[in-house]
Amino acid sequence: METTKTGALLSSRERIREAAKTLFAERGYEPASTAAICRLAGTSESQLIKHFTNKQGVLEAIFQYSWEQINPAVRLATASISSPRQKFEVMVEMVLNFLARDEQITKLVLLEGRRIRDDGKQVVLVPGFLEFVNIIDGILKQLADQGELRPNIHPEALRSGLMGAIEGMLRDKILARSMGYPATFSDSDVRSTCFTFLSAGLKSNPLR
Repeated sequence: METTKTGALLSSRERIREAAKTLFAERGYEPASTAAICRLAGTSESQLIKHFTNKQGVLEAIFQYSWEQINPAVRLATASISSPRQKFEVMVEMVLNFLARDEQITKLVLLEGRRIRDDGKQVVLVPGFLEFVNIIDGILKQLADQGELRPNIHPEALRSGLMGAIEGMLRDKILARSMGYPATFSDSDVRSTCFTFLSAGLKSNPLR
């Protein structure tokens, strides 16, 4: 009985999270009401409050769940790779492939994750995202420790620049599909540009 009860509660939580992801991606965070989320999930607003406290909590749970899928896979895939350059390349490939498979989470990460909201909150920094930042910093620190970064390049500045470039390119591709924004470059172009930016911070032997 305990297992059934626990399973039912988990199912309700998952339904709310997935319904919210769909509505946030389709309508945007602000227009999607908790009532609409719960109707789509087939549950009550009291369940949303119980599991997530409020709408902001649901958004944070969506982001956290996504990073929980990405981070362990990246750590596992890069654990046996000795070259930090190859680690970085594998990490970028994995994250871009993950985002390509889920357009809804891509929209939320790029269009809602850093939006200033009515309550003044700007950036949704869930633990999973901070863990991902730590993974990137660890790889760049390896490059710095091996003397491969240019002396005038701060590893964290390089990380911010790389992440900003990738986010910008992916965001423009979304706008190109929905609003005709001039961004006709391909996913391959995104990868090539990212590796070119990294190479600019290295002393020699670029990735591509």
